[in-house]
This record gives sequence, C-alpha cells and structure tokens, in this order.
Amino acid sequence: MAMVSAFLEILQKPTIGDMVLELMALATPIWAAIVVGVLLGWAWKPKWADNLSVGLLDSAVANDGEAKKSAAGLSQFVGSIPSLSSLKRHFLLESSNSSESSVPCFEYSSSKMETEKTSAVNEDDLKHFHRLVEEKDGGPVWIQMMDRSTPNMSYQAWRRDLEIGPPQYRSRTIYEDATPEMLKDFFWDDEFRAKWDDMLIQSETLEECPTTGTMVVQWVRKFPFFCSDREYIIGRRIWQFEGNYYCITKGVPRSSIPRRNKPRRVDLYYSSWCIRAAESKRDGRSTACEVLLFHYEDMGIPWEIAKLGIRQGMWGAVKKIDPGLRAYQKHRASGAPLSRSATMAQINAKVDVDALEGQESVSTSASEAKDVVSTEKPSRRGISKGLVIGGAIALACSLDRGLLTKAVIFGVARKFARTGQRL
Repeated sequence: MAMVSAFLEILQKPTIGDMVLELMALATPIWAAIVVGVLLGWAWKPKWADNLSVGLLDSAVANDGEAKKSAAGLSQFVGSIPSLSSLKRHFLLESSNSSESSVPCFEYSSSKMETEKTSAVNEDDLKHFHRLVEEKDGGPVWIQMMDRSTPNMSYQAWRRDLEIGPPQYRSRTIYEDATPEMLKDFFWDDEFRAKWDDMLIQSETLEECPTTGTMVVQWVRKFPFFCSDREYIIGRRIWQFEGNYYCITKGVPRSSIPRRNKPRRVDLYYSSWCIRAAESKRDGRSTACEVLLFHYEDMGIPWEIAKLGIRQGMWGAVKKIDPGLRAYQKHRASGAPLSRSATMAQINAKVDVDALEGQESVSTSASEAKDVVSTEKPSRRGISKGLVIGGAIALACSLDRGLLTKAVIFGVARKFARTGQRL
C-alpha cells in the first residue's frame, strides 16, 4: 500500500517534469536492487548453472522466431564441432569434468598427438589470415565502433556479426616511434607481458619448435568477479614478408592437458596481428608502426553481454598497451637479455606473397566450380532432417544428464536441421 500511496502522490504533482523526476527517484533503488541481485546471483550460481551452455538462452529466444539468434544458439554447441559424434564426445568430456576426479586419465595415442601437433599453426592459417588482412575473406561488412587517439598512438576498431559464431573484431593501431621488430617481440614476450597486462595470471610454454618458431602456450586470464577465470591453450607462429610480420595465434586442442571446472577452458579463440611500418601522423616520416589485429573468441557468456562489456572496456584496455610498449623499449635498450618467448619470436618463416595469392586464386576458382556443381544437384545440398533428429535421439538417450540436457540437444537438432535445409 505504501508503494501505491507514493505513486498516487507523484501523479498529483503540478507539472510533467516534477512527475518524471519523482518517478525516476522512486525507480532508482528498485533498479539498483535488481542489478545487485543479478550480480550476486551470477557470482553464487550453482555448478549446474555454471556448466549449462549459454546456447540454451539462444534456443529459448529462437522459439520466438528470431532466425539470427537461432544460428547463434546453434554455434554455441557446434561452432567448431563437425559432427554429432564429436558433439557427443564434447558432452561426455564435460560430464567427466564435473565429477572433479583428482587423477584424470587420457588415452593419448601417438597418432592423435601427431594430429594435434600439425593442427597448431600451419600454412592454411597463414592463407586465411592473409585474406583477412586484404579484406578478401568474403565475410560480412565491418562496422566501425571506435576511433580514438593519444599523443603516442591512434586506434580504430570495427566489429561484424556472423550468422554462426561469436562477434569478430578488427582494429588498426598506429604506434609512434616504434618498429615492427620491437612490437613483434613485445606481443610475444609472455614474461614481460605480466608486467603490463593485469588480466594475465599465469603463462607457461608447453611446446616449442626451434625450426619453425611454433609455440604452444597455456594462459590463465582473470575475468570479472562474477565470472570464473579462463584458460587458453594457444598455438602461435610468425611469418615474415619484407619487414612485415604475420603473427598468428589461435586456440588449439591438447588432450594431454586435463580440463578443470575452474579456470574454464576457452576452445574457440583467434587473435592475430599484421605488424608493419607506417607513416607518422606527426611529420609523415616512416617512424611509426601499424598493427592490424583480428580477434574473436567464445568466452562462454552471452554474446550480447560480451559485446557490451567489450565496447565499454575496449579503450581502457587498449590504452594500457602503449605504456607497456614504452617500458619494453626501455627494457630492451638497457641491454637486458631476451626472454625465452622473445627469443622464439626471432624465428620467422619467409612468406612469398605472390605465390600465396596465386594459391588463393586457385582455391577460389575451385570453390566457385564446386558451387556450380552443387547448384546443378540441389538434392544433395541439404541435410536430412530425419538423420539429424535420429542422431539427436540416440545421443540424448545415451546421456544420463537429465531432462534439461536432452531438451537442449533436441532444440539444437531442430535448428541444425532447419539450417541444413536452407543451405
């Protein structure tokens, strides 16, 4: 009754402005309580809620007919998973993680080890990244979201949303008084990164190749208090072309590294730089350095929330890089020895860009020819709805994870079948 009385009293105010101000004053503590409740609920959520894929939220929204979010919900489950059988392995692995076994055991065959090693970073990754740099990857148009600068740097950022997969980001940063060689070492130097990147809690080199310079590293990064920290298994390698550097890093599978509930592993991760000399915005001389960054990852939180957080925190995070770079320049000028990771950054494979572009042209022509053949035989383009639904039923019946998991799988199967029929 007190709320009703207060509301009636507000309606009796003489002007609209007074009414609006009083309504805002009344609503403020209510919204504050809602926000606090959401944050506390997220921080203290039970284990089953932490393990539940965000794709369930997208599945619920998809039932209202929003096709784009339907595809997003699908990708949460099958973004980088090629088949329902691998989806089953994913769910079984999550089930074994939830038991918190203190001595996890893996059947790690030599053939599987070899497959994972060759999947670290290879020539195909270089071709893909080159297409991104040249903006010839055939993806959606980039939408600019930021353009800011300081006396020592300028920064521009773009974003694009794919039908399937997390949002992708592209940025262009110009650092004054810097060289490509210095920036290449700076971004690779995990030992020094801990001094300026306050999100990096732990880094460890798992594998390295002194011939190609390929590395596999393990990172643990700190997330806000309402999220658990994230673990990354990253493969990385550098190619060089006439003073330009293609620095490619991506998430790679490593079955020999057991999964844990905390920190939570991020499987889908891509972050690569093209580093090259640029003209200074001060005097036009070639004393600056341009860094083109392409980045996306599936952090395991709703993508719309992730986009909001990235947009709000992007500039603050970018500004911290420049002081770190200047400190690194002083560190190197003092004659300090190179760290192990910075030493590995000196091993660069040479790139023949003309040959690379020739291979891409051949691949594009073959892809176009394949599309023509597919057009002539439309009956083979779709995916059998019965096959997908049947596979989902078999998968759901083989998992003892409760009604909720089965409902999620059936929802994903329906979306996947619809998507396959539209292809």
